[in-house]
Amino acid sequence: MITPALALNRPVGHFAHAEGAPCPTLVLDGATLPPGGAPLLGRLAGIRAELSAAGAGHVLKNALIRPSAHPLFDLDYHFVQSLPGGFDQFDLRGSCGHSILAAVDAAARTGMIPPLAAGHRIRVNVLNNGDNVVCEVTETAVGRTGFTAHFLCNPARPLTDLLMTGEPVTQVMLGRLTVPVSLVSMGNPYVFVAAAGLGVQSREELFGDNPGLFELLGRVRLAVCEQLGWDPSGAFPKVAALLPQPSGAMAVRAISVPSWHPTLALTGATCLGTAMGIEGTVPWSLLRSTGHGGGMVRIDTPGGEVRVVARTAGTAEKPKLAWVSVGGKQVSYHGRAELSADHFTPADDLTPKEPAWLPLPA
Repeated sequence: MITPALALNRPVGHFAHAEGAPCPTLVLDGATLPPGGAPLLGRLAGIRAELSAAGAGHVLKNALIRPSAHPLFDLDYHFVQSLPGGFDQFDLRGSCGHSILAAVDAAARTGMIPPLAAGHRIRVNVLNNGDNVVCEVTETAVGRTGFTAHFLCNPARPLTDLLMTGEPVTQVMLGRLTVPVSLVSMGNPYVFVAAAGLGVQSREELFGDNPGLFELLGRVRLAVCEQLGWDPSGAFPKVAALLPQPSGAMAVRAISVPSWHPTLALTGATCLGTAMGIEGTVPWSLLRSTGHGGGMVRIDTPGGEVRVVARTAGTAEKPKLAWVSVGGKQVSYHGRAELSADHFTPADDLTPKEPAWLPLPA
């Protein structure tokens, strides 16, 4: 068990990998780290340097957890995305659904929460953005746990409030090319674009080695950042190309940091499931083109398939999102590592230029 009695310069890391994530998540007890700001980022930079020296530099996801003081939650969770460009480069503005599941698995294995069993529901308070996530255990095995993740809206949120520009379709300019996109924020902010509008006509072409598509999607994302006034060096918004399939499934190719995502982020599936229920959006229109009338949707990715369903409340004229569920997720536990991280002196400019981090509770 990770205990608060550990010295601050001797945190213990636990590695867990949610199937479909681009890398494992390093799960840390928030009580063993500084509460926020430059001291926290300096400690994380030192840990990152230590991981890199030990051959684990590919681990770019960090989950800081502790038992929640809130009576409605089991865990407080704070996600930190490591960025390319240096050990002190981080983005703290968004969340990661795969890392939430990894954190729950590690928390149970270290004794922070009770052992998991099928049917258990762990309630997670996401400090980055206020998300409420219920991780429902579907199966347990040696070294592995199955989950369905439920992203709750409490109270239910009007669907139109999830549109980042207030409209279902926004036009962005790529030179002389005008590209219609949908900018939706649920779980994390996403840019959804039709693959056909970028010249991709088949599933094989979408999932193949396609540097031209990667470059185009990157340009779409940069154009959106410029239009919204967002820092393009951060991890958000994310971007995904969509191609409806005759079977009714939606083929999806997404970019992670700093390459293709092997599947689709769990928050991406949540956001896409939400967008497919908002009339007039690019995902809504593409899904309807297959004859799909709503309900559970299969999302097809290069690394496998997930199922997503969004539930609404309110009226037909003013629908509200109640929750989104993503099923069929698996987490494997990869072990622990004692970390020193006491050799790194943070630079004066280590704090992000924007107030992107949220301090952990004291």
